[in-house]
Amino acid sequence: MLNGFRIIEFEGLGPAPFAAMLLADMGADVITIHRKGGAGTPGMPEQSVLDRGKRSIALDLKDSDDLDITQRLIASGDALIEGFRPGVMEKLGLGPAPCHALNPKLVYGRMTGWGQNSPLANTAGHDLNYIALSGALWYASQAGQPPQTPATLVGDIGGGAMYLVAGLLAGLLHAKKTGEGTVVDAAIYDGSAHMMNLLMSLRQTENLDEIRGQSLLDGPHWSRTYSCADGGFITVQCLEPKFYATFLQLLGLSEDPDFEQQYDITRWPTLTKRLIAIFAKQPRDHWAHLFHGSDACVAPVLSPEQALDHPMNQSRQTWTTQNGTLQAHAAPRFSTHDWQPKPSPNRDEHRAEILVDLDTKD
Repeated sequence: MLNGFRIIEFEGLGPAPFAAMLLADMGADVITIHRKGGAGTPGMPEQSVLDRGKRSIALDLKDSDDLDITQRLIASGDALIEGFRPGVMEKLGLGPAPCHALNPKLVYGRMTGWGQNSPLANTAGHDLNYIALSGALWYASQAGQPPQTPATLVGDIGGGAMYLVAGLLAGLLHAKKTGEGTVVDAAIYDGSAHMMNLLMSLRQTENLDEIRGQSLLDGPHWSRTYSCADGGFITVQCLEPKFYATFLQLLGLSEDPDFEQQYDITRWPTLTKRLIAIFAKQPRDHWAHLFHGSDACVAPVLSPEQALDHPMNQSRQTWTTQNGTLQAHAAPRFSTHDWQPKPSPNRDEHRAEILVDLDTKD
């Protein structure tokens, strides 16, 4: 879908390379500028899944010759992705102003936690810190428990990478129409707060309380995860009455008067304890088989390896193993384009062809 678009990515951590991977999955020519002489980003493998489908060239941005190559790459690109602290690119002479002087239509994507201009702009932080301060972590717990969140998903990926990609795509459309580039200031703090608007809409209908554990999505016995006899887990979220009725029927609780008033908040703690005892009597797969294919809105909690072997995945092929690495298929899918996982490059693997390509364009 993005064939013909070139994205210049500066090696970084987490949400920035994820965003670049997503664009590469969609067919963009993503050229990653890796650090010359480096052994890769700390904590990341030499060939990361996040680099799949990209081309690699290793450059020293403080070397005049390599800086010249970098500038030529920027001049040839449609968009740029960087995830440094505010001011780093400016110190290298590669801030938005000089880059737009080289390439007026460039969409300059900046990925940070706190934004380019804020009281915390130059302060270190991680996923959990950003979503804590933005309000996005507030409902991630049961009543009386400390909030928890899936590692990096709500902040780095949801509030960060996905908003950067949306901003870049909007910028590319604008540049195509007007010839004018732009700067995309994608802050995890902003994006994670923006995702909360769905929950804020529930506050308008009084279906979401500021106090955790007293709302339709975080308090009921029918909206939570339960432990099973074998240590596995099962999720239940039968919000609508017809789905709740199916849930009770399959558990043999349809005639139980305690469960009749689905939305009676005063009964939720007691009914939760009853369901805890029920689900603890059988292993996870027993419950998964019982509810499979029904509208009870129940599903087992699977690891990525377990999801790979599940019949759902056998149909969708969402999870796949390439060169011994488990990874997820590109998303979303398009009716006009098929996609297969492409290999991740070695550092500096495409230097020769990139330089030849630059000479051709020059």
